[in-house]
Amino acid sequence: MKPTLVILAAGMGSRYGGLKQLDEVGPNGEAIIDYSLYDAIRAGFGKVVFVIRTDFAEEFQARFEPNLKDRIEVGYVYQSLDKIPAGSVLNPEREKPWGTAHATLMAETVVNEPLAVINADDFYGSRAYQVMADFLATSADENEYSMVGYNVANTLSEFGTVSRGVCNTDKNGNLTTVVERTKIKRDEDGIFYYEEDERFRLDEETPVSMNFWGLKPNVFKFLNEGFKEFLEQHGNELRSEYFIPLLINDNIIKGTIRTKVLQCDSPWFGVTYREDKPFVQQRIKELIESGAYPEKLWE
Repeated sequence: MKPTLVILAAGMGSRYGGLKQLDEVGPNGEAIIDYSLYDAIRAGFGKVVFVIRTDFAEEFQARFEPNLKDRIEVGYVYQSLDKIPAGSVLNPEREKPWGTAHATLMAETVVNEPLAVINADDFYGSRAYQVMADFLATSADENEYSMVGYNVANTLSEFGTVSRGVCNTDKNGNLTTVVERTKIKRDEDGIFYYEEDERFRLDEETPVSMNFWGLKPNVFKFLNEGFKEFLEQHGNELRSEYFIPLLINDNIIKGTIRTKVLQCDSPWFGVTYREDKPFVQQRIKELIESGAYPEKLWE
């Protein structure tokens, strides 16, 4: 059974200032999602599921459907604030989405096979998709998950703070903890994450999650349980988010899963801020010149 790729594309990109999922970064109008899809198809994924919002669904589908026809099966699911467990109460003043774990939960009705989850606005590199596809094709244990790890030094932006899942691993390369740090940046004396008025140093080679996860179908059971607990504790808050690293970390602690950190030599880059775009365009140009991608991706 071929694995499915779930692409989280429901966010507007508040720090970016617009719908960056559709922003053109390739020489012929390609978005980062186009390169993700191209790499996933090459790696052997059999289906892609987009997690989007209904208010831009028509524009989104018109943008990607023509290039995917006859190449990969396509599905769509929709994230919205009101999709919460029965009995949970929604703060009427809340506008912020519930986060990446909630977005993944939206795919429950259309995914029954091993799956990978990625961000729409991150470029992970072709090798990352191949490593993940190989893992999902060969891992028979339903409680063995995975993530592609990157050194934190290679995942920063020059234009502001970034959010990363900071990881610790054991001697076997399995995660022991992953904690979402929402304000990481490089200062003149090193890399730090910030909490309130304090800062904490990170080593240059600290492994971080860029939200490229390899999951098994039972993840939806864990997501339903975890999101309900999350809402009981934080549901009335206006900006709380249920992140995938929180889901993974909770289940590692409970002993219900183990999560292997997959190493690869692929480049990572993304567009957290609008000022990141020229750098991304230049990196893609260099990859095309090296032969990694054709200039016209979907010919």
